[in-house]
Amino acid sequence: MEYIEELKAVLGDKVLTENFERFIFGADWSPRTQKEIFPPDVVICPRCTEDVVETVKIAYKHGIPVTAGGGLTGMAGGAVPIHGGIYIDGACMNKIMEVDVANQTIRTQSGATLQELVDAGKPHGLWFPVLPESKWSCTIASAIACDNDSTFGMKYGKPLNQVLSIEMVTGKGEIIEAGHRKARFSASGYKLKDLIIGSEGTLGVITAATVKLEPVPEHRHVDMIIFDSMGKAVDYLNNILKAGLIPEGAHINCKRRLKFYTHAYKEKHGHDPEIPEWAGSLLAIIFAGDKDVVDFSLKKAYAMADEMGGQLIQEREIIDNWWISKHTLDFPAFKQKWPASQKVKKFGAADPGIPMGRLEEYYDIFVETAEKYELDILGMNAYLEHPGSIGFSLSCALFVNYRDQDEVDRFRKYFEEMSKRAVDLEGTMSTYMSDTDLKVPYFEYEHGLGAEYMLEIKRLFDPKCIMNPGKKFTREKVLGKEG
Repeated sequence: MEYIEELKAVLGDKVLTENFERFIFGADWSPRTQKEIFPPDVVICPRCTEDVVETVKIAYKHGIPVTAGGGLTGMAGGAVPIHGGIYIDGACMNKIMEVDVANQTIRTQSGATLQELVDAGKPHGLWFPVLPESKWSCTIASAIACDNDSTFGMKYGKPLNQVLSIEMVTGKGEIIEAGHRKARFSASGYKLKDLIIGSEGTLGVITAATVKLEPVPEHRHVDMIIFDSMGKAVDYLNNILKAGLIPEGAHINCKRRLKFYTHAYKEKHGHDPEIPEWAGSLLAIIFAGDKDVVDFSLKKAYAMADEMGGQLIQEREIIDNWWISKHTLDFPAFKQKWPASQKVKKFGAADPGIPMGRLEEYYDIFVETAEKYELDILGMNAYLEHPGSIGFSLSCALFVNYRDQDEVDRFRKYFEEMSKRAVDLEGTMSTYMSDTDLKVPYFEYEHGLGAEYMLEIKRLFDPKCIMNPGKKFTREKVLGKEG
């Protein structure tokens, strides 16, 4: 192909074309059958922003799709190049460019993993707190592109709360810096930075970012409290916030979901952990900071839980297994839930967001919908991802046989119904996976006329629709050829 020869002439050995080199970029962790794997036509391994600019300019000239990705740990195909073309392996650009200790910021290329940001800040008593389970493979650009979740979201929030400035190459091959450099906020101009966060690579390729670092807490304690319902756990969190306690993290698990996180426990003991039959939810809660403050917070939190009929889990190994699964990942060899628990079926989930008062109602919808499509329920986790308040990001998870097209199709129907039901409850279809191509057919269900304004923004940044085409909008829709 002519454009590939042009790429080789400019980028040399940064251009990969062999089948075995391309194939690995055709899928992520989402349930998909063999026929739904989409290898790109060519892979680019850039080392700097200029490499990305050259790539996009050639793509723009020829109208070739460009998809950028990082660790490919996505759960819904957000970085899968469904239209082929050029795949930019963002993980190749992983330099930490500056750690500014005085201003508690870090400037990094887009391909640095979230754990690498933590490691860079550690010698200075600082860390980057947006840390999902995939932190050793998830890149900062991928986290920004999806506005993903974190174990510590109740105190620090999501990338939207931590990212200060973003360098991006637009669909025309132009470099823009969106944000406010090292200032914490700005009232100048439009919030282009916030527009890029969650844009899923559909407006351009992120090449660098400046993010906040936070002081490393002196002490951290993790506990788990059983309540008889998910709604009771929400009420409890509301009460401790009203009392002035600020957890570093909180996660409301249904009983089934806890079994996923304690897979190593089952491997060791030959059975799932014993949880009382009356348990309707298991709240994992984290307090961090000065030890005296943490101890005071725990004493108050325990007393309030007791007043509300909550019961602390006494078997510390259950809590430790959850914590290992969520954060340290210090599993015994071959005993971890990824991928040991998925030898036949694969993790698949819907990721809606709902108002705080409707968690119990939506959990019933989750179970009802999974059973309707005859799918194997893994469980629900309600991540709390809004700083200092109750804001849910839900993982409504199933086990899906990705070798069975009928079962994958039923999962997609479940995914659509769960997305729409969340909007019906005054919520949102996505909180950490973004829209991908899956929600394109019903994107307007949530956004209505606003989708038309978003379409014009897409056309401004990416007039030929080469940036991750097929996500949020069909390529035909952007180019005005639909219908």
